[in-house]
Amino acid sequence: MTLGGLAALAVVIAALWTLTEHSDRSLADRFTEPERIFDLSLAVLRACVGTDSLSPEPDSTAHQLLATVASVTGSLVPAVLLGIVLIKMFALRPFVWRRRASISLASTADFPKYAQRHTESQDAIIAVRFYNRFDNLSVVDLRARAHLRYLERSPHDNSLVIYKKWLKVLDEEGEPADERYWLAVERGAPFTVWIPVEAPVRELPFTKIQGKDLSDSSGVKLLVRLTARTVRLGTEVADERWFDLDAGDFEQGRFVPLQPDPDRDVWQWNGWRNFDRLLPPVPSPRGESEGETAAGGAAGRPRPSRRDG
Repeated sequence: MTLGGLAALAVVIAALWTLTEHSDRSLADRFTEPERIFDLSLAVLRACVGTDSLSPEPDSTAHQLLATVASVTGSLVPAVLLGIVLIKMFALRPFVWRRRASISLASTADFPKYAQRHTESQDAIIAVRFYNRFDNLSVVDLRARAHLRYLERSPHDNSLVIYKKWLKVLDEEGEPADERYWLAVERGAPFTVWIPVEAPVRELPFTKIQGKDLSDSSGVKLLVRLTARTVRLGTEVADERWFDLDAGDFEQGRFVPLQPDPDRDVWQWNGWRNFDRLLPPVPSPRGESEGETAAGGAAGRPRPSRRDG
């Protein structure tokens, strides 16, 4: 796009240069020599990228102005292009997020002990999914943290105040912790940040999470932040995703897991086409009340799985 813009600018300057030159020939004669116009455009293009300079007519103010424009462009373009390259190199965003955070029963978490403790519980859990999209970039020391942001009225002057709450996530043992840590991030393999709600979620938007009552809160958003390091480059990468409680960023149900196959490439595993979908609803046992199944959304109580991160 930059090269195309410079080429268009070169053609415009070449045309104006031809129009304003001192010559006994008519304008029609000047523009009937396409080879000369083409050569002049190439000369202007070289000046615009800083590798050549134009020779304006001494007594032509228009030529002096056009030559100045080409020279200034030629001095700025290399710096701009270098800046774009550096930004693209170091502003890495290797993670792709699942479009929505899914909410299901706590017994559906991929941790057997945690799921077993909540077998008879109606408490819900939030699952946030992501994966590393780069084939040639190794990511290590990945840490995930979750925060809640909400607005409430100040008891002093009734003005809106922004509050933030650090949420607990499940660690590698399935126990509540301040962060989730992964030693390495395999290419393409999906990872899940499990955030206990510690309360039933019978409908959206939910009104309570980890002891915080959100009934009188507004602007509620869930933030999941990732930090990691890259191998060889030695740079730190960070990414984050905001989930708006009132903007449809949450859905009730259990996400569709991937089916790892060591004999196939990760992008050929079954389940990628349904990465943003939910498992079909599990029929409720006869005699179970509607209220008892609502907390888990559409997913019911599937057996815990460790098929992915």
